[in-house]
Amino acid sequence: MTVSCFADPTDPSRPVYLLSKPDLEQGVADPAIRKWIEQSGFAASAGEFQLLPAPDGTLAGALFGMGPSVDEAPLISGTLATRLPKGVWHLVNAGGSANALALGFGLGSYRFDHYKKPNPVKAQLVLPQNVDRASLERLVEGCFLARDLVNTPVNDMGPAELEVAFRTLAERHDASVSTIEGDALLDQNFPMIHAVGRASASAPRLLDMRWGAADAPKVTLVGKGVCFDTGGLDIKPPAGMLLMKKDMGGAANVLGLASMIMEAAVPVRLRVLIPAVENSIAGNAFRPGDILASRKGPTVEIGNTDAEGRLILADALAYGDEEEPNLLIDMATLTGAARVALGPDLAPFYCHGDTLAEELMAAGRIMHDPLWRMPLHMGYDPSLSSPLADINNAPSGGMAGSITAALFLNRFVEKADNWLHLDIYAWNPKTKPWSPQGGEAQAIRALFQLVSERY
Repeated sequence: MTVSCFADPTDPSRPVYLLSKPDLEQGVADPAIRKWIEQSGFAASAGEFQLLPAPDGTLAGALFGMGPSVDEAPLISGTLATRLPKGVWHLVNAGGSANALALGFGLGSYRFDHYKKPNPVKAQLVLPQNVDRASLERLVEGCFLARDLVNTPVNDMGPAELEVAFRTLAERHDASVSTIEGDALLDQNFPMIHAVGRASASAPRLLDMRWGAADAPKVTLVGKGVCFDTGGLDIKPPAGMLLMKKDMGGAANVLGLASMIMEAAVPVRLRVLIPAVENSIAGNAFRPGDILASRKGPTVEIGNTDAEGRLILADALAYGDEEEPNLLIDMATLTGAARVALGPDLAPFYCHGDTLAEELMAAGRIMHDPLWRMPLHMGYDPSLSSPLADINNAPSGGMAGSITAALFLNRFVEKADNWLHLDIYAWNPKTKPWSPQGGEAQAIRALFQLVSERY
C-alpha cells in the first residue's frame, strides 16, 4: 500500500496560500494577491477555494480559506486533494499546523474505486520541511486500510477474505498468524464465536497475529469481525441491513492500528485477535432463548440474536486477557445506542482508569481524532441478569444500551492491567473534507499516539 498524493520535495510546485480572516484584515503583503482578493471577493471562510491567475493568464497558485485561524480546523485541507488541478503544490503559511494540514490532505486523497472506473487524485503535495513523511504515510496508510476493508462488500469480504487481508498484513511485517476455524472452535473452547457464525456458508474463525519481541510490553488488540449481520433469527428490517457490511469495522480499524504500530516499529509485543463471522440465518442458527457456554465460564442467555457482536468479543477478550497484557483494547461497531448518544463523529470509549482516559483524550486532540469517555456505570450491571443463566446478552428496557454492552464485555476482562473498549461507528454518513462518505478509520490515530507515548 502506498500514498501517492505526496510529491518529491525537489519537484517544481505551485503555492497554495493558506489565509485566515485575520490575515485579510491585516492585509496581504503581495500586491498582486491582495488585488485579486479584492476583485474576486475571497473572504477566507473555512474551506473557501480560489485559483490564482498569473498576469500572463497562466495558473499562478491557489488561495484557501482557513476561517478564524489556520490552527482551528486544519484537517479541512483535505478539500485541496479534490479541488486543486493536476500538478504539484506546496503550502504557504502552514506554520505550527503543518503536520495536521498535511495529514488532512493525505486523508482527503482517499478513493474507493475498486468497482468502478478509477478516479485518481490528480494533485500532489510537497510536504512542509518540518513534516516527517514516513510518520505521516503510516498514519494515512493505516486509515486507508481500515476504510478499504469496511467499504468492501461482504461478497468480497466475508470471514475467509478477512483472513486473507489479515494474513497479508502479517506477512508484510513478518508477524506470525494462527487460525482456529469451524468446529475446531468448539474443540478449543470458543463456543460463542462458533454459535454466532455457524449458520454461514463461510465458517467462523478466530484470527490470531503476534508480532514483536517476546519480552516487550504486551499490547493486545481485539476487533469485532462480523462481516455481515442479518440480525440472525431476530432479523433486521431491510433498511437496517444496508450498512451491515460495516459490522466488521472494529476488525478493520484494529488492522489499521496494527499496521501503524508495526510500521513504526513500536517496541511492544503486539497481539491481534479477530473473531471473524457472518451472522446468518439457517436451520442451525443460534436462537433467542438459547443458553450458550463461554470461554471464560459464565453462561449467556440469548435475549436477542442481533446482539451478537458482544458474544464473539467476549470469547476473544477472555482469550486475550489470559496472557495478562499491559494494555487490552477492543474496537467494535457494537450499539446503535452509542450513535444516539454521540452521533457518528465522536468515538465513545470506556475504561476503568482516569489516567488512561485522560491520556487517550489528549492523544485524540493531538491527532485531531475526537473521542469521548462514557461512564462504565456499575449501577446498570444488574440489568444483565438472567433467571436461567449467569448473564443475558440483551437486557430489556432499551436504556443505556452502549453502557450495558460495555458492562457485558467487562465481565470477561479480569487480568489485563488496562482495558479500553471503543464502541465505534466506522462510517461517514456524509463526506467531510478529509474523508468521503463510506467506511472510516475512527479513533486509531489517537490510539496509535497513546501506544507510541506509553511504549
